Amino acid sequence: MSGMDYAALFAATPSPYLVLAPDLTIVEVNQAYLDATRRTRDNLIGLHVFEAFPDNPADPEADGVRNLSASLHRVLISRRPDTMALQKYDIPIIDRPGVFEERWWSPINTPILGPDGGVTCIIHRAEDVTSYIQTHLRGGWPQSERPSAREALEAELYSRARELQRLNEELRLAHTRERRVAVALQEAILQSPDLARHENVAVRYLPATGSLNVCGDWYDFIDLSDTRFAVAVGDVVGHGLEAAAVMGMLRSALSAAIRALERPAQALEVLGLYARSVEGALNTTAVKAMVDTRSQLIIYSSAGHPPPILVHADGSHELLDQATDPPLAARPQHLPRPQAGQTYTPGDTLVLYTDGLIERRGEHIEAGLARLTDALRRHCALSPEHLADVLLTQLGVEGGARDDIALVVVRL
Repeated sequence: MSGMDYAALFAATPSPYLVLAPDLTIVEVNQAYLDATRRTRDNLIGLHVFEAFPDNPADPEADGVRNLSASLHRVLISRRPDTMALQKYDIPIIDRPGVFEERWWSPINTPILGPDGGVTCIIHRAEDVTSYIQTHLRGGWPQSERPSAREALEAELYSRARELQRLNEELRLAHTRERRVAVALQEAILQSPDLARHENVAVRYLPATGSLNVCGDWYDFIDLSDTRFAVAVGDVVGHGLEAAAVMGMLRSALSAAIRALERPAQALEVLGLYARSVEGALNTTAVKAMVDTRSQLIIYSSAGHPPPILVHADGSHELLDQATDPPLAARPQHLPRPQAGQTYTPGDTLVLYTDGLIERRGEHIEAGLARLTDALRRHCALSPEHLADVLLTQLGVEGGARDDIALVVVRL
């Protein structure tokens, strides 16, 4: 099949197809679509789809542009196909300016993804069902005949489809409102005002794909003095608003503890005791590091969290894994947590992250950690902001992953 002429195949496909660029201009069309709309290629190619097919101004209830636009933008954002309910979408008669004819369509919009995972174009398939609707569902039966049981059922199904479309749109609007509330909550929780004073620190936060844009991962950055600052990341089990609420309580508690105690191990001990009283906090992981810029020393402690990575200017690295203990509230008895120190050289880079950055289903976590350290070795000379973006891209999670991701990159 390697010699197949796919252009000829597309042109001959019996279903009407329109190909749209990401800016919704028409870049290709097959013959079936031209036949269905009574257009030529010159009438369509290069036009914005809603310039070629505007709403009928004589129909006050026309919603074809709104519905199709919403579907196309869902495809661009989700990068997944979107099937629309039956649409009444009148189209202009090409040789009668200002005159529209009634049309009914059964559309589906499908993205074509490029190598980087982005949408390169959208295939819009629109089956013209106008004849069926007008004949069977709009009183087209002769007065001497009654509709058959099948035709009556089809009419009922059509009515239900339109009602389902209305309810789906209401659900989408409700979901959008809930998501805005969730995003505002998350932004309030993750505020780190001290970050504004540090140009060489980059943070990234990506909720799990399919979530409300909130999650149980967190990052924090605190100035303790002119020469010392503390940085942390953590991971609450679960996703969504409940996990975000638990995350907010634990993050605030750890932030207060490090300010009072200034020792990462003791701060995590306090957090572990507090976590026992918080429903949903069991098995939360966290790592806290304090950086003393005068002595060029990193002091750290980890509660079951993937190890921070110290990357040197030559690309070599060290895992900060000498002070690791079980996750919060996982141990039945309270015991002091370990703490370790690591010197650094100015220009080194400290990277803290949550497991969503490196874990993949069916793969040992060491493989993901190796990918991360390899990417750091090859790109350690980049600025923290650029390095953070490159890491997400190199690990294939720039658009999100199955798990939440928090990432902090600090140029020391």
